[in-house]
Amino acid sequence: MSSMKFATRLLAATALTMALGSAASAKTLVYCSEGSPEGFDPALYTAGTTFDAASRTVYNRLVEFKHGSTEIEPGLAESWEVSEDGTEYTFKLRSDAQFQTTDFFTPTRPLNADDVIFSFERQLKSDNPWNQYVTGASWEYANGMGFPDLIESIEKVDDLTVKFTLTRPEAPFLADLAMDFASIMSKEYADKLEADGNMATLNQQPLGTGPFQFVAYQPDAVIRYGAHPDYWAGKQPIDDLVFAITTDASVRAQKLLAGECHIMPYPNAADVESMQANESLTVLEQEGLNVAYLAYNTTQAPFDKVEVRKALNKAVNKQAIVDAVFQGAATVAKNPIPPTMWSYDDTIEDDTYDPEAAKKMLEEAGVTDLSMKLWAMPVSRPYMLNARRAAELMQADLQKVGVTSEIVSYEWGEYLDKSKAKDRDGAVMLGWTGDNGDPDNFLDTLLGCDAVGGNNRAQWCSEEFDSLVSKAKETSDQAERVELYKQAQKVFKEEAPWMTIDHSTVFMPMQKPVQNFVQDPLGYHRFDGVDIAE
Repeated sequence: MSSMKFATRLLAATALTMALGSAASAKTLVYCSEGSPEGFDPALYTAGTTFDAASRTVYNRLVEFKHGSTEIEPGLAESWEVSEDGTEYTFKLRSDAQFQTTDFFTPTRPLNADDVIFSFERQLKSDNPWNQYVTGASWEYANGMGFPDLIESIEKVDDLTVKFTLTRPEAPFLADLAMDFASIMSKEYADKLEADGNMATLNQQPLGTGPFQFVAYQPDAVIRYGAHPDYWAGKQPIDDLVFAITTDASVRAQKLLAGECHIMPYPNAADVESMQANESLTVLEQEGLNVAYLAYNTTQAPFDKVEVRKALNKAVNKQAIVDAVFQGAATVAKNPIPPTMWSYDDTIEDDTYDPEAAKKMLEEAGVTDLSMKLWAMPVSRPYMLNARRAAELMQADLQKVGVTSEIVSYEWGEYLDKSKAKDRDGAVMLGWTGDNGDPDNFLDTLLGCDAVGGNNRAQWCSEEFDSLVSKAKETSDQAERVELYKQAQKVFKEEAPWMTIDHSTVFMPMQKPVQNFVQDPLGYHRFDGVDIAE
């Protein structure tokens, strides 16, 4: 059966189930997701679309973020101790964390320390047999955050105790362990796949300890999950969870109104007001912990010149983009971290929109007849609802200062992969929603030297900037960290590796019967605890 036919029949069946209401024996929640996951091993990727489909459904981490918060709470580790010098973290694991039993694997034991060690060492050690089980695996988060240098060892104290020894203190370490790349896999399942010569399946058929277990995936159409009956935090109220992949925001809205899905992300700005007025819907709203940006390739001429990057920043009317794409539900960005993030420096002055000054700066830099590629994302993101429209506005503004730009795009997974290339042409539009509530997650993860060739799409390595964010990670003094991050923001603005575009408000429409869905400041879409009123 084709993916399209399967998706159509599934949605029809789901709509029927919803219409029957309490007559149906199982509760099914349909989420109209905005895109397809790149895979199902969250440590390999950085996209929220992938995390929603993998890490926040199938997996857990040692520690977790509380619903709707950046506060850390116990996850697979029920407790932990940190040494006085901040270099040893000892975690006591739950004894009741059962792995999911699926059609493709039946576990023989619950979680233990071997699973934790396996989950991290495959990312940290190049000689680990799982380090390149997917061709070209770059472990963007682990490497971009310097984990191979930070973690000296991970030891099994006993079956339910594991100790991390660090080479230096790391202030955000606990918060980092609550991030998606730190999801805990089953070593027993991995061993079976390795013995069968079928290692790539780990990225196609996920198996973890999380609230929902993977059932099936029809690429670009639908993902099906069932509630994990032996979940350590208790079986979920929802029996079946369906991701109906719907890339067009208008179509997502139509499906929501037609009862074909319960929840949708990233509505068109033009649709929000009517959704808020619709008595059958609830629309949650939250100021996003996010930023959208245009990353120049600072290693390629003429973008290797700061005066050229500054000129291009002055050429674009960012307020017009905010007005057109978000209809006011966003603010123009001047810093690489959002105003809701601690250490945000509001004294920074933005590159003001000034086409005449931009044209003059380009002439003085000896740049004439510049042609460049302008990369635009193919999917809606919280920080950029319509990248194509934003790119078209940029294109028109750049043309006014004598710069010709070609808008290019690819399928989402390919876009993310190709945009990492160190020899990439032009400027790539992307963005970020904070993963752990710490400025380090923006400044070091996206702009640090370790992240070049990965999350650092600008390929920008500034020794001054890198030194500041590295020092900030190594101290637990909050006031000192604030000052270091403010200095780093000044260096960023002087060097302009990005055009900062916007920080957006995030809207989440859903049908009225949906209960207990919590909007997350970190941008996740979590369905544990969610219910549907009978």
